Amino acid sequence: MSIDKIVMVFAGCVVLLSVALAHFTHNENWLWLTAFVGANLLQAGFTSFCPLAIILKKLGAKPGQAFS
Repeated sequence: MSIDKIVMVFAGCVVLLSVALAHFTHNENWLWLTAFVGANLLQAGFTSFCPLAIILKKLGAKPGQAFS
């Protein structure tokens, strides 16, 4: 799996987890995590800078098209 796919899967899992935590714990503060992930994805789309992609590259993950 390429870095691009890993980043998208990880981001999707974090978003779903934070929404589920906000719903089941009745604590809306978990939605700030969703906002952070969304903002990070937005800026990564414009700048191609993603901290997770840098970590995955150092760990030896296969580069993709977006984060090479």
